[in-house]
Amino acid sequence: MALQLVQVNFKARDEAALGRFWADALGWSLDSEGPGVANVEPPGFDWPDPSAVCVDVVRVPDPETVRYRAHLDLATTSEAHQAELVARLRDLGAQPADIGQGDVPWTVLADPEGNVFCVLEPRPLYQDTGPIAAVVVHCADPRAMARFWGGATGWKVHEVSDDHARLRAPQDVGPYLELVRTSAETAWTRVHLDLLPYPGDSQAAEVERLRSLGATDADVGQGDVPWVCLADIEGNDFCVLGRG
Repeated sequence: MALQLVQVNFKARDEAALGRFWADALGWSLDSEGPGVANVEPPGFDWPDPSAVCVDVVRVPDPETVRYRAHLDLATTSEAHQAELVARLRDLGAQPADIGQGDVPWTVLADPEGNVFCVLEPRPLYQDTGPIAAVVVHCADPRAMARFWGGATGWKVHEVSDDHARLRAPQDVGPYLELVRTSAETAWTRVHLDLLPYPGDSQAAEVERLRSLGATDADVGQGDVPWVCLADIEGNDFCVLGRG
């Protein structure tokens, strides 16, 4: 048993505007499944599919109170592509962000609602990931987190050390999930992960399995909703969606 990592979820004060930014940033399509929700997916995408982790932007009354430790790294294919992408993102409303990164080859930006993300320099590892190179989660213990998230999703661990772990879907497609050790938070975001049971699997059974791996129940004010809010072993909130 395992769950699909299907999307990253952004909390926003203006879901339409932030969804439009990320659709333009990634070159993807923008749609909506209902009021207050913007869906960003590759054109013609048959959701869910491991070749992409999509973006859902959800309007909330007070997004400033939401504090998560996940962000996106964007892939580039050359130094010229990196420079062009950064310039285009600036034109779309992104701003430079200083999170103490110092002199690094990647560029740190914040989207129009202040969520930090990175535009990476070209790296061979990410040439087949699509526009999102990695979903990055900051943590204290990458080894333990790799065990949890590997167990939760069935993703393969490609690399693990005391400082960093890298996982990818078993089909070796789409972006990586990267767990990076940090001693303190340098920048909070409003981005968390959403998981989905495979067809025929029980949401309730998967939630119980996640609890057996160390997940705990999370109350984020969600009320009566068809998804289940949990926290991983380091307290990062995530959701297990229902299949509808």
